[in-house]
Amino acid sequence: MSESELIYLLALQRIPNVGDITAKKLLLHFGSAEEIFCAKKSTILNVDGIGERTAKLLDFSTYEREVLQELSFIKDNNIQVTYFQENNYPENLKHCIDAPVLLFQKGNIDLQQKKLLSIVGTRKVTNHGIAFCEQLIEELAPLNPVIISGFAYGVDICAHKSALANNLQTIGCLAHGLNQIYPKVHKKYEAEVMKNGGFLTDFWSDAKFDRKNFLKRNRVIAGLSQATLVIESAEKGGSLVTADIANSYNREVFAVPGRSTDLLSKGCNNLIKQQQAQMITSAADLIYYLGWEVEEKKPQQTQLFVNLSIEEEKILSKLKELGKVELDILALACQMPTFEITSHLLSLELNGLVRPLPGKQFEAI
Repeated sequence: MSESELIYLLALQRIPNVGDITAKKLLLHFGSAEEIFCAKKSTILNVDGIGERTAKLLDFSTYEREVLQELSFIKDNNIQVTYFQENNYPENLKHCIDAPVLLFQKGNIDLQQKKLLSIVGTRKVTNHGIAFCEQLIEELAPLNPVIISGFAYGVDICAHKSALANNLQTIGCLAHGLNQIYPKVHKKYEAEVMKNGGFLTDFWSDAKFDRKNFLKRNRVIAGLSQATLVIESAEKGGSLVTADIANSYNREVFAVPGRSTDLLSKGCNNLIKQQQAQMITSAADLIYYLGWEVEEKKPQQTQLFVNLSIEEEKILSKLKELGKVELDILALACQMPTFEITSHLLSLELNGLVRPLPGKQFEAI
C-alpha cells in the first residue's frame, strides 16, 4: 500500500456514518480510496446503499489536515498499517464482514500458521477465575497458541500475564489509539507484550474513551481468533457481547461453568444453557473440541475388536455414511442431544475409531 493510498484510506475512515461495511463496498466498486474521492457525485450515487448525504461528504479537503496529522503519528511511532485486501492482514479477520478496513499495530505480531485463542471475562475476576486462567494457559503452552484479549482489568490482563509467563505470544486489542495504554496501571506490561506479541487497534490516536469503542473493539477480539473463551461473566457484560459476535462469525465459543449461586458465573452458565457455548472444565476439553491435538498425535491403530454400545454403533455408522460432519449435524442425524453424543464421541476416539477435526467436525477412521 502506497503512502498516497493510505492517505485516502484514512480520509475514508473519517467520513461520518461510513463504517467498515460501507467503506468496503465503495472500495470494491472503485478499486481504490483515491478513486472514490475523485469520482463524480453521480457515479458515487450509482453504488448500492450510497445516498446524497454520504456522496456530499466525500470531499478530501475536509479531512486533509487531520489525515496528515495522523499520518505523522503513524510515521513517528513506527506504526504498522495493514489494509484488509493485503496478504499480511490477519486471515481470520478477512472473513468478517465488519472487520476494520485498516488495522494499526505495533510490536512483534506473528499470526501465520498459529493457533489463535481469545480469552475474555469479567473485570472483577475471582481467585478461582484467575487460577483457572493460569492453569489453562500453562496446559496449552506446549501447543504454542497466541493468546488474544482486551488488555483490560480482570480476566484480560490475567490472560496476557499468563501468556507471557509461559513465553507465549499475546496480543492486546485496544479500544483507543496506539498513543496510550488504558488502564494506565497496565502500562508496566507494555514493553514485555511488545517483545512477544503486541497491540492492535482500528482507532486513531485522537480516539476518546467511550463505551461504544470498547464494544467495537470486541469484534476484533472475536474475529482474530479461531475460538473465544469466556472464563467468568455476570449476567450482562462486554465479554458476552464478544461471545455473541464470535457466534455470528461462526467461530467456536467456550465457557467455564460455575455454581448457580455465583453472580460471576451467571453469564457463562447462560451461554452453556442456551447452547451458545461449549462447556469446558480444562485445557483438554478445549484441545479436543478444536482438534488441536490432531497434528501432534501419533497415528493410532484401529482396534479390531471393540465392544460398542448401541449408541456408539449408531454414531459410528452415521459417520461412515456421512464422512466429515459437524457435531450439530451428527447429533441431528443420530437423533441425540449434543451433550450426550459428545461423550460417546470421546469414547470412540479413545478406541481409535473416530478423530476430531477443526470446526467441531468429526470423521470415522
